[in-house]
Amino acid sequence: MDAHHATIVGKDDNEGGDFVLLGQVKNAGADNNSNENTANNHENSLTQKFFKSIALLMPNIEEIHVTGTGQVQEQFIKFLAQTPQYKNVLATESTSNRMGYEALTDYITKYFK
Repeated sequence: MDAHHATIVGKDDNEGGDFVLLGQVKNAGADNNSNENTANNHENSLTQKFFKSIALLMPNIEEIHVTGTGQVQEQFIKFLAQTPQYKNVLATESTSNRMGYEALTDYITKYFK
């Protein structure tokens, strides 16, 4: 996960509990705006929409590990803690370089073993 892209990997009950790609979400970011306040508000609303789109792909989770570049992981975990459906989810994070689907799936599989 970074500020503009998230890849969601989770267990698929139909696949015997193996980790699979659940989806990808993109956040294009705000357009240029001459008013700094308006640009900041727009960026914040796009980030919230980005987080909600990610959450829709993982409706019934008990534990989550968020990894990626930057500080967006912390913001996403805070978003989850403030959302009633996810407030009791055990959330952990780590910083890593951007990974492809295969590497991410292997990383998550090893992390949850």
